[in-house]
Amino acid sequence: MERVFMKGCEAIAESAVRAGCRFFAGYPITPQNEIPEYFARRLPEVGGVFVQGESEIASVNMVYGAGQTGTRAMTSSSSCGISLKSEGISFCAAARVPIVYCNMARGGPGIGTIQPAQQDYLQATKASGNGGFRMRVFAPATVQEAADMTYAAFDYAEKDRNPVLILGDGVLGAIMEPVVLPRMRSAEEVAERKRAQADWALAAHDAKKGRAFIKPGCWSTKDQEKSCMDNAALYESWQKDAEAETIGLDDAEIVITGYGVSGRIAGSAVKRLRAQGQKVGFIRPKTVFPFPYAAFSALNYGRVKAILNVEMSIPAQMIYDVQLAVQGRCPVETCLHSGGEIVNREEIMEKALRLLSD
Repeated sequence: MERVFMKGCEAIAESAVRAGCRFFAGYPITPQNEIPEYFARRLPEVGGVFVQGESEIASVNMVYGAGQTGTRAMTSSSSCGISLKSEGISFCAAARVPIVYCNMARGGPGIGTIQPAQQDYLQATKASGNGGFRMRVFAPATVQEAADMTYAAFDYAEKDRNPVLILGDGVLGAIMEPVVLPRMRSAEEVAERKRAQADWALAAHDAKKGRAFIKPGCWSTKDQEKSCMDNAALYESWQKDAEAETIGLDDAEIVITGYGVSGRIAGSAVKRLRAQGQKVGFIRPKTVFPFPYAAFSALNYGRVKAILNVEMSIPAQMIYDVQLAVQGRCPVETCLHSGGEIVNREEIMEKALRLLSD
């Protein structure tokens, strides 16, 4: 298959178009600006609509409205911009509106730095907005994964009728790599998918039939509780879809873990250590919600001395899920950078060797 050379941001936008996304609204913020820039050029070519909103808040609410019509809709931002979108994302979750959005994370807290970081993990996986809702959260480590995960995200969003998040960072957005783009869905396929949402989408209002989209009294406390219970069951059903890349776990005495770009760098460290004969294993969550707890539970803790958790976040954030998975069966150590500092492969190798020698 033909490969093209693209930036991560460009591959995400193109894959969204190929998945049938026909509406995008966003607002400029580094380091995700290439996503709306690409959509601005590309969507008119396929009969779609691009809007640069006057703010992040306006943009996410435009996507909320477009998503309610059954149109595949998307937005993107970076960290502090995602915080501004959180109320609209909460509304989408409450109304069960399927949208896809992307966070190309930067350093924080607050405005922080425009450089890459992974300081939004807890926001992405635990508190993307009010009300305790959950989303599938994909964490690509390569441009190819970014393309594939974005393409799949629209199907998941539609299947669950729930927002889906692509969690990247400034490194993934800016790097250029060869990528095989997913198949372009035809105009007929896109139209048919939209028609298939007619049982819930606000695509039209037939005055003669008097169709009511909101039932009187549907938000009684009992109905609200029932809605929350149904959502909880949905979130629990996702655990079977948790996914991780693993290397060398059969004989590992030390296991290194990380997600996204940090996981990619950690994986290269593991491959070098194993080439040296070191018994080092690797777990890279591809989905950070649902988290691949089973990959950690299956480890032989009679042999594994420690887990080395690698993140571009100080304090560490993914570590809480790692600790929950490990359940105290071995120590969990860290290799951390933050605020725009990129994780160093040699530093990971040095820490792993030190743990092996203890």
